[in-house]
Amino acid sequence: MSTTETKTAIDRTRRTPVELRLQYYGAQNVPLLLSIGILIAMIMIYLILFVLTQNRLPGGFELSTTLNNTMTVGLAAIGQTFVVLTGGIDLSVGGIVDLTNSIAAQAMRDNPGSMLGITLLVLLIGAGAGFVNGLLVTYGRLQPIIVTIATLAIWQGIALLVLPQPGGSIPAAFVALLAGHLASLPSSLILFVLLLLLWQVLRRTRFLVTLYAIGNDERAARANGAPVHFAKIGAYTVGGLFSGAAGLYLASVSTSGDATAGSSLTLTSIAAVVLGGVSLFGGRGSAVGSLVGACILTLLLNVLFFAGINPQLQAFFQGLFLILAVIASTLVRRLLLQGER
Repeated sequence: MSTTETKTAIDRTRRTPVELRLQYYGAQNVPLLLSIGILIAMIMIYLILFVLTQNRLPGGFELSTTLNNTMTVGLAAIGQTFVVLTGGIDLSVGGIVDLTNSIAAQAMRDNPGSMLGITLLVLLIGAGAGFVNGLLVTYGRLQPIIVTIATLAIWQGIALLVLPQPGGSIPAAFVALLAGHLASLPSSLILFVLLLLLWQVLRRTRFLVTLYAIGNDERAARANGAPVHFAKIGAYTVGGLFSGAAGLYLASVSTSGDATAGSSLTLTSIAAVVLGGVSLFGGRGSAVGSLVGACILTLLLNVLFFAGINPQLQAFFQGLFLILAVIASTLVRRLLLQGER
């Protein structure tokens, strides 16, 4: 054994169990911690640019608008997270959003019964679309990317049949409920907190544990008796449910429907998942990170706007930012893992 290796071994024996646990936790959660750091930096940059251009601090309107835009992406990203944890991917997210958005705008009327009924119908349609994806991937033994590209086209085609032209309307009461304020707080902020709490509950269930096991090693999970088929279908179904919720939320924010409005959410949801530290290989990450990633993407657009960047170049800077963030996360995690050894 070399002198360097000997010193490393001695250093490790001197570390307390708490120090070793903290280092391991840090190494495993570098992507999430880095995402939180990026979010904090993005908030600071946004505040500076806003003050410089508007000569005031952001107010309640800016907070509510930013959160509303974040939640549409965030809901789609959470749905994507469940699928990605299994090592799959759902490219039909945008199609499900288009379909549910169109149905909500066309069918919802200004009375409590209609609002509740259409909400449940839209969520059921989203879950059903995800269920179809799950069946084809699990029992059809087809590649997720092929299945979801195909169903993306199907859901978008149906959406155009439902709403050939942008239009329809969402009742003002429903808009106020989802995109307005409750108890002087933005409804989107309350929903954001509820989603964080929901994830903390779900992550301790057998369902989520199985999804992580599938993502890490599907054969080992099956050998240990895990309900792999049930969990994978469940992941796509829950993913579709959240995509349907994203379509409903998008309709409430825009107060109308558009059969093409969700098209960009497929790639945006994947970008939010990646920025939030969810591994595209499966088995690592959380919806908390995906929500953080959604916040970063929304604030990035605001930063580019107040920085005076040409709107035609915004997609370029978004892609560049995503690449740099992923590279930084990977490098930092490797350094920490080397230090652990």
